[in-house]
Amino acid sequence: MSIRRLLVPSLSDCLFVSLLGWLFASGSGWIGLLADGDTGWHIRTGQHILDGGGLPRQDLFSFSRPGAPWFAWEWLSDVVLGWLHRQAGLKGVVLVAGAAACASITLVFRHALWRGAGMFVALAACLLGAGASTIHHLARPHVFTLVLLAASLWLLDRDRRQPTRAVWLLAPLCAVWVNVHGGFLALLACIGAVAVGTALEVWLHAGPRGWAPVRRYTGLLGACGVATLLNPYGVQLHVHIAGYLRSSWIREVVHEFQSPQFRTEALLQFEVLLFAGLLLAGSLLARRQFSDALLVLVWAHAALVSVRHIPVYVVVATPIWAGHAGVLWKQWTARRAARSPARILAEVEADAAPGFRRTSLWAVAALVVLALDVWPMRWPVDFPEEKFPVRLIERHRAELESARVFTTDQWADYLIYRFYPRHRVFIDGRSDFYGPELGKLYLRLAYAQADWGETSRQYGFEWVLAPPEWPLVSLLRRHRDWRLVETDQRALLFRRAGNPDATEEKIAER
Repeated sequence: MSIRRLLVPSLSDCLFVSLLGWLFASGSGWIGLLADGDTGWHIRTGQHILDGGGLPRQDLFSFSRPGAPWFAWEWLSDVVLGWLHRQAGLKGVVLVAGAAACASITLVFRHALWRGAGMFVALAACLLGAGASTIHHLARPHVFTLVLLAASLWLLDRDRRQPTRAVWLLAPLCAVWVNVHGGFLALLACIGAVAVGTALEVWLHAGPRGWAPVRRYTGLLGACGVATLLNPYGVQLHVHIAGYLRSSWIREVVHEFQSPQFRTEALLQFEVLLFAGLLLAGSLLARRQFSDALLVLVWAHAALVSVRHIPVYVVVATPIWAGHAGVLWKQWTARRAARSPARILAEVEADAAPGFRRTSLWAVAALVVLALDVWPMRWPVDFPEEKFPVRLIERHRAELESARVFTTDQWADYLIYRFYPRHRVFIDGRSDFYGPELGKLYLRLAYAQADWGETSRQYGFEWVLAPPEWPLVSLLRRHRDWRLVETDQRALLFRRAGNPDATEEKIAER
């Protein structure tokens, strides 16, 4: 019977495959996962480790801070991405990243069903959640956090209903997670919210004899917190991440750390989920169900402060409000006439529910079919030209490969990927590594607010690859030391005029 269950496709598998098709397989969805250049240096860091270079503790990629201490705190994800790229190129990277994003939504759907949501309510909630999460569907380590968080919260929720020893598996999971992505902090925050909410519930309802759940979840929080010390940097990693998250400069200049602007379809879908969660939170507080209310409110606040937390809000809040909405729906349909449309839909839900509560090998088979190109698919062979000056860089590959180029942090990420290991950059997407001093200098240079001539000589810039909207472009067009080599719709390429050998001698002296 168990073998048959594995071989017979389930409705849960159909949902997973449908999400793959909707989000990525149609149109140019796969290449959209490469819209962030950080993927480039993640891949190359992983390959550095795979090549026997060891875990990097010093910078590998810059000429502005060569050899400076660096926390490669997502090293395990980097190894996975580097290995995938080595085996299957960018196709392997985007396929696994897309599968992780779809798996997280499928787990959220299953969790919502488990909490009492009917098929239609859970499906509507998860489709909204999938749409809202597209703003952060990128082939970066955070996609693994979404899967781990969705599975962890379901396990935690099960324990709250029926305590078992299985919940303590979260501690060793955290020991792995801390080396995958900094999102392990999201789980610690959720366990902390559950512990505080449970304490409030016990204090108001159970009296002094009901504190066992509070001790349980406080102990779980402590165990998971200690487990996160099992990383190459120990407690220094936590200090580093805390400083990174508190940095006002990061919040001011990094888009994904800023508040959402409700102007796109994805953010309008998030707005629906946000209102649903806040309405439910008010009802939960009135009924003194503080744990669920705190989970929703904490992550609603986090998502409104930083757009990068929207997918986390989806994972945390969707099963909670969908479960409560599903209970209301079932109560309402139970009072309808036997042949009413509402009652018929409720019966369809009841019949379909078992098909969503299991998973077979067909989901894996679908990924194998995609990986083997049994079904023709448009896979990326490079980063998207809509975001990166791919063709211009290729035309000047011989000159740029080992040169000192001043460019955007995102395009520098791509240069790291494109010319590894020969190329070094002034600044890239590792904003925590470069810090506010170099980051602010980079912005002043881009906006032509610094002494360009002196600074460019100080750092030995030989080329400038700039988007046309940069104020620096106007300065360089008139600057006697620089000449325009080529321009296209995406970028302008400038080269320092004069004797290239003299420039190389100055760089060598430094």
